[in-house]
Amino acid sequence: MNCPNCNSSLLPDAKFCGSCGTTISQAPVDSFSEGAFHFDQDGRGQGRGYTWEVQHPGSFALAVVKLQPEQSISAEAGAMVSMSANIELQSQLKGGLFGALKRAVGGESAFVSTFTARGTAGEVTLAPGTPGDIVGIEMKDQVFSVQASSYLAGDTSLKVETKFGGLKSWMGGEGLFVLQVSGAGLLLVSSFGAIHRKVLAPGERYVVDTGHLVAWDASTQYQLRKAARGFFQSVFSGEGLVADFVGPGEILIQTRNLAAFAGLLKPFFPSQSSSGSGFNFGS
Repeated sequence: MNCPNCNSSLLPDAKFCGSCGTTISQAPVDSFSEGAFHFDQDGRGQGRGYTWEVQHPGSFALAVVKLQPEQSISAEAGAMVSMSANIELQSQLKGGLFGALKRAVGGESAFVSTFTARGTAGEVTLAPGTPGDIVGIEMKDQVFSVQASSYLAGDTSLKVETKFGGLKSWMGGEGLFVLQVSGAGLLLVSSFGAIHRKVLAPGERYVVDTGHLVAWDASTQYQLRKAARGFFQSVFSGEGLVADFVGPGEILIQTRNLAAFAGLLKPFFPSQSSSGSGFNFGS
């Protein structure tokens, strides 16, 4: 952070510049204007040929995108909740056959949906498959890594590629591939639970359970490792692998873990009988 008058370096939360005495205005604590991820604080904005708004933020958020005539928005297959009657939906293999194969192996749908308003303006609403929040990120010629399950929709100009992550990504429970989103325009990401933002200073280390990752600045360095030292300690701790990040960089973290939640629900599902003929009810 630098002084807007003389450009001298400032201490965190400085009220005035020690060099020239200029008063420094303080941004709100929950402001999302700084850092790599540029969030709209009011949950709404506009792009090239459309406006967007996140309604019902929190556990059951809904993204409402209003398209001008002949304008489009891209979304993950299956994300559509509702749309105007004049909206044309087209599904296609992303990146051709090889690109679609990479997406499928990475745990994503091989298809990507494009919504276009034909003739007049139209509306499409989008939501993830799990309870959680949605945030709109205004990308400014940036590159982000995004968990496949967290990508919801984006400007049609954005480049979304499925990148090979090697053994590191596979061991982290992210599948063999992660999404790399680049360009300028709206990116809508979703979470299981709320989204917590963490900004890392240069050299700062921060550890995140891989099941809680949503997105991170692609330039941020990280390595995967066991949460605890030793095999038995890792097993008894109940934690799996974690991502060990090193700043500078920025991370979006979801407050709930879908795999852990599924594990909690498993005992409540009826088991099938060994014959496979139905549910196993006790006598």
